[in-house]
This record gives sequence, structure tokens and C-alpha cells, in this order.
Amino acid sequence: MNADQHPIGVTPAAPKPDATPILRIRAVMLGERINPSGLEIGAAVSSTPAAFRVHAGLAVIFRYGVVVLIGLLPSEEKVLLDSLKSRVTGELSPIEEETAQAQLCKDENAEAIQPGGPICLARFSDERLLLIADALAKSTSLARDERRVAAVFDVIEPFARELAEKGRTSRRRKGILQLIGNALLVQQRVAGRVAVAEKPDALWEKPQLDRLYARLEDEYELKERLDTLERKLTVIAETADALTDIIDTQRSLRLEIAVVVLIVIEVAIGCFQIFTGTH
Repeated sequence: MNADQHPIGVTPAAPKPDATPILRIRAVMLGERINPSGLEIGAAVSSTPAAFRVHAGLAVIFRYGVVVLIGLLPSEEKVLLDSLKSRVTGELSPIEEETAQAQLCKDENAEAIQPGGPICLARFSDERLLLIADALAKSTSLARDERRVAAVFDVIEPFARELAEKGRTSRRRKGILQLIGNALLVQQRVAGRVAVAEKPDALWEKPQLDRLYARLEDEYELKERLDTLERKLTVIAETADALTDIIDTQRSLRLEIAVVVLIVIEVAIGCFQIFTGTH
């Protein structure tokens, strides 16, 4: 079924005959990953990302943990999300989510995104809706990563202040390693799973929609947020290197102290034997 001829999930904004149709879009991040392999929840619309026609709307599933629900009723959304929980790895609590609205405009040249308002589309075609789903899913995932990076910085700040004021840290090796691990997890997710900078596959088939996607990127500030996140990750990576050096230095110092103590004990035993005549 072609969505150009059969709009999906349209909810009239008012009972008037000439009212502009409104489409509700909701992106929900359920966990670190979702496995869509073998999933059958409706007629397939796309394979990458996995998209299905469900009831009168669309469900778009991204492997990096985000589900975008388009034109579904709240009750239908709940049933669908509950059915996906068994496929989720690293379930989040609470979930991360963002919402948007799309409405029809008179012609393709009028497609635009009103500041803080709905996304104006020439038609509710599958390709356009997949582009919106891609941008909204990336924005939702970025919001989660921004929160995680902020949490890492909250840990780094008092640690750096302690080093600056005292020249040492009371933090144990386990805590330092956990900080490094959190930094590496965020780096791996941003660089490997989400691929925010990559354009969606729908643009390869419909390059004329590139302008629409560029507007979506600007609306959700995907590139700017990614650049900011990468700069913060660079700082975290440099901090992790410094922490690793501190760990190595502390271990080397303890080893040197142990060697010195053993030498002192050996000398003391030798001296004792000489003085007591038992050597």
C-alpha cells in the first residue's frame, strides 16, 4: 500500500471538513539495543530500519534501542512496546522519549518545520515518515548519551578539583576504572551504534527528500549536538588516559615501596645476625 495515496493514522485537528490532518509521532528509547530479527508485527514497510504497518500507523524499530511510533493510539502504543520488551537488551528505567507532530501542507515547496510547531509535509508518504523517524530516533538517543556524558562529568569534576587542591586523590582504583569504563561505553555507543552523522537509507531511493532531512537535522540540531558530544568525549578520553597514568604510577610506587621495605628488612636481619654472632 502506498502511503502517498492512503495517509496513515491521520487525526483531524477539528471536526471541520477543511481541518488540517495531524499525525502524532513518538520516539521511545527502551534500552541499549533492540533485536528486530524475525519480528512480525504487521506488513513490512522497510528492512533498514525495520518498519511495519501496525493498525492505522507505522512502527519503526532501530537496533540502537529506539522505537518510533507514528499515528498510533496510546493504547496501541502500550501493547506494542510491551511486546518488544523481550527483545530489549539493557532495558532503561525510566525510558527516554521525544514527541513530534506532522501535518499536511499544500505543496512540496511549502514543506517546512515551524519553530516549536509541527512538521509540515506535502504528503504522509512512507519515505517522509521514515526520515522523521530517523531524525527523532537519533535525537532521542543523543539526549540519553548527553545525560550519560553529563553524569561522567559530574564524577570527573570533584575528582579534578581534588587533584588540583591536594595533588592526590582518595578515590580507589575500582572507582577510577568504573569512570574509565563509563567513558568508553559512551564513546562506543556514539561512534558505533547510532551513527548520527550517517544519512538514512530512504535518501538513497528518494534523493529529492534531502532538503527535508536537512531541515530535520537543523530542527533537532543533530550535527551540533554530535560535535559537542564528541568534544566532551575527547575530554573524557584524555581524562581517562590521565587516570590510567595515575593508576600505573600508584602501582609502581607501591611496588617500589615494597622492594625498599624488603631490602631494609634483609639488611636489618643481616645486621642482627652480625651483632648476635649467629652469621
